[in-house]
Amino acid sequence: MDVPALVDHHCHSVVTAELDDDALAGLLTESDRPPAPGTSPFDSALGLAVRRWCPPALGLPAHTPAAEYLARRRELGAPEATRRLAAAGLDTCLVDTGLTGAAGHPLLPLDGFAEAAGARVREVVRLEPLAEAVLAPPGDWARAVREALAAAAAGAVAVKSVVAYRAGLAVPARRPSPAGVTAAAAARQRAGGGRLTDPVLLHELLHTALEVCAGLRLPLQLHTGFGDPDVTLHRADPSLLADFVRAAEPSGVPLVLLHGYPYHRQAAWLAQAFPLVYTDLGLTTSYVGPRAAAVLGEMLELAPFGKLLFSTDAYGLPELHLAGAAQFRHGLGTLLDGWRADGACTAADAERLARLVAADNARRLYAI
Repeated sequence: MDVPALVDHHCHSVVTAELDDDALAGLLTESDRPPAPGTSPFDSALGLAVRRWCPPALGLPAHTPAAEYLARRRELGAPEATRRLAAAGLDTCLVDTGLTGAAGHPLLPLDGFAEAAGARVREVVRLEPLAEAVLAPPGDWARAVREALAAAAAGAVAVKSVVAYRAGLAVPARRPSPAGVTAAAAARQRAGGGRLTDPVLLHELLHTALEVCAGLRLPLQLHTGFGDPDVTLHRADPSLLADFVRAAEPSGVPLVLLHGYPYHRQAAWLAQAFPLVYTDLGLTTSYVGPRAAAVLGEMLELAPFGKLLFSTDAYGLPELHLAGAAQFRHGLGTLLDGWRADGACTAADAERLARLVAADNARRLYAI
């Protein structure tokens, strides 16, 4: 079946600089290390997805070998290749602006990305870099962060946290004490600032985000599951968030669990058990390649149809927007065709489910 227009509720901008082959291939993996000798990121399920969906945009047949694909990309030049590949048929993109570069090159600003993608673009504010930039005496740190976040998020559609990378997802239900926050801020100041890793400050930041999001009526996105080598995977299991989710319920702030894999079933359970929890598969849909339909099916075993969202989490390469969108359309279409053939749902059921997951859930959640 055909999947309708897509709202990508979590992605990043792209690089338009000319990248050498190794730098480009390096953006086809979550690893920040060089590949093992004799291997290539193209030799992966994601690499297959890129070679399946992207060559036709450059005038090549699907499944063109990687070397020929890269040669054609160089021949066209990065600006033209970006223009062709970024046009992924996305209606709206909600862009996390917390990352500013990839492979040593800057990302397009929001207006440039909107033009390249041919999509409406709105901003998602990332918590941790914002807090790292706040300069205030330790006793004023919490207040200054709150004011900075309220100002930054006033024109955004959501706030996002990567606490999963910094301290894991076992976030206490109880907010840190003011004295504890001041002491932690003082210790961070003595250490020279830099990357925010202190659990006390990170947990204070999440509770501050709940307050700000409640006032602005914005969702709070949370990275869960796999990512680059900076994450300790078992600490990114979304089920660890259960205490924080319970504590967040009175705020009314929707909590959106991103990615999830390999804990996507836990994320689906949280979305079923708690009315404020929503979830997606994000970059998982691209990374699992031919298994996309199966993994989507695993998520929909428990996740309510009105709580699952589409995103690519594409970053740096426009190929990831195109492959992510195409892979999702194909995977969801294949899954729902199988359900219909098995008698699990009607054609009308399948069409409504596709509309919800592809765009309508995101439009409702983010009021766009």
